[in-house]
Amino acid sequence: MKEKIIFLFIFVTQYCFGVISLPYIFTDNMVLQRNTEIVIWGRSIPNENIRILFRNQNVHCTADRNGNWKTTLQPIVSGGPYEMTIKGNRSESLTLKNILVGDVWLASGQSNMEWNLAGVDGYQEELKQEKFPLIRHIKIQRQINSLPQESLSETHWEVANSSTIGDFSATAYFFAKKMFEETGVPIGIINSSWGGTVIESWIPRDAFEQSSYFREMISKMPKINIEELQKRNIKGKTDFFEKLTKTRISDFKEKQFLSNSYDDKALAEIYVPKPWENQGYTALDGIIWVRKTIELTDEDLKGDAIIHLGQIDDEDITYFNGKEIGRMKQWSDERVYTVPASILQKGKNTIAIRIVDTGGGGGLWSAPEFLKLQTTVRTLPLAGKWKMAIQKIFTDIDQNEFPSLIYNSMIHPLINTKISGIIWYQGESNIERAFEYNKSFPLLIESWRQLFGDNLPFYYVQIATYNSPGDSNIGCPWAELRDAQLNTLKIKNTGMVVTTDIGNPENIHPRNKMEVGKRLAMLALSSYKSPVYLHMQKMNDSMRISFTPDVKLSIRNSDVIKGFEIAGPDKIFHKATARLDGHQVVVYSDQVKEPVSVRYGWKGDDAEINLITDYGLPVSPFRTDNFDLSTKENYFKFDIFK
Repeated sequence: MKEKIIFLFIFVTQYCFGVISLPYIFTDNMVLQRNTEIVIWGRSIPNENIRILFRNQNVHCTADRNGNWKTTLQPIVSGGPYEMTIKGNRSESLTLKNILVGDVWLASGQSNMEWNLAGVDGYQEELKQEKFPLIRHIKIQRQINSLPQESLSETHWEVANSSTIGDFSATAYFFAKKMFEETGVPIGIINSSWGGTVIESWIPRDAFEQSSYFREMISKMPKINIEELQKRNIKGKTDFFEKLTKTRISDFKEKQFLSNSYDDKALAEIYVPKPWENQGYTALDGIIWVRKTIELTDEDLKGDAIIHLGQIDDEDITYFNGKEIGRMKQWSDERVYTVPASILQKGKNTIAIRIVDTGGGGGLWSAPEFLKLQTTVRTLPLAGKWKMAIQKIFTDIDQNEFPSLIYNSMIHPLINTKISGIIWYQGESNIERAFEYNKSFPLLIESWRQLFGDNLPFYYVQIATYNSPGDSNIGCPWAELRDAQLNTLKIKNTGMVVTTDIGNPENIHPRNKMEVGKRLAMLALSSYKSPVYLHMQKMNDSMRISFTPDVKLSIRNSDVIKGFEIAGPDKIFHKATARLDGHQVVVYSDQVKEPVSVRYGWKGDDAEINLITDYGLPVSPFRTDNFDLSTKENYFKFDIFK
């Protein structure tokens, strides 16, 4: 009886003296959106009376029977710092300090948005400021879920100063700084971004359900919790991959796979270099081995050999005749290893690579010509069919495997938050489905506007130049993704930053985020934007191209316009000559007498293109045709478990 009384006393004490809790979007140092009603919500004791004191407002509400409450503050002009106190009639009060009222922007996308300030050009100069602008930043922590969540993982707002800005999104920071310099209004950045993510994971389920294009895809996604989804996923993957490879994963033996005498005829084959996801191994993440046998002569054994394997996603340990010759962990690094002459053998030699794929694409993925073995006397190409085996499937669900996973945990909990607009930098992870991006990107914009405000400004960055394969005649996914981004400008109140002049062909993460952020701010401030293709007029054997906005154009660092191509009825593109004619460009080629299409900057590395405005912004890459694209038949799918 005594124990029951103690338990009852503790229960009554906690009930009478509870603690009010707020979502992690509300912390000290936060920024609230100016000139609009502000929604405040949280939890307390069930049915408790809640009072919020903020500036001259005294707002009351009552928690429901589950302890949830929500209320609204009247619009406030910019200013601060202020304090906010939340009181309950049976709970301890809670006070938030150093609050600013200004403009709040949601910054989202993948690694080029997530990339922090400490890792880009200009960081050291930013640290030298005597007085930092009124910028605040909150980083939403990485998390996935199969169902929409009400709460964020623990996080907090940071004030911009020399000890904090290194962890801010670089693109968002430079955007916010320019916005503050021009308006004098405090800027809050909600940084909800995640490197290497596909756009489908950021889109809510109900948006897919309302889309005639995506409705069938989303119907295959069960409405179950993440734990149950994970169980089904690993069982489905195991069954699927064992059927595909005709082997049991549990039977894999590393020593056997490395052996030069191992008979690998029964093993599955894949083409190397090419991500295995593009060869039927959908969403395969784990430890995967590939193996190839080559023949060497006496002449090949006279010295060390050099093996070139290009880039491997993500980690590799490479063996030659069972001996390790090198290892790397960065997916973007070129693998070039020395093969000592002492392990070379006349006749049969085996190359084996242990690959750890932690998410996204997996395997060797450079251009075929980069794969080769160089002996002292000759070069042996290594591209082609290799044997493969799966040692282990990772059980964790990858953030890109299923739709809406990131939205559910990193966007949905923010839906009551009032914001000024959205800045977005993503697309690199969708290049294999670039044509489908014409559907998915507009769907994301419209679905987020339904959550945060109709016609909300949405400004985004066109993916930068990068040394990826492809061109107008064989197809170029990188250019096709830029084309889809360009097409998305048809949606009202959107704007696109063109980055062809500030990228790095050798680095998918260009370091000049300062200019990217400034250009995003220029869109938000309605000052300057890059011209885009408007229409084409045929003139005998040439084409006249017009742009919008209709501004004076010039040529960057040259007397010759570079990057134009032209095609006739055969749809074969040839390098073209281009000249300025007022605000327009005339394009022609001696090889094309009956032109039907013009393209500009249609390749992954389009750094050479040099058509700019008098105020320094580059013209966007474009095409005038509607020819079929190389990614047209690629679409998002996840049907490996039933």
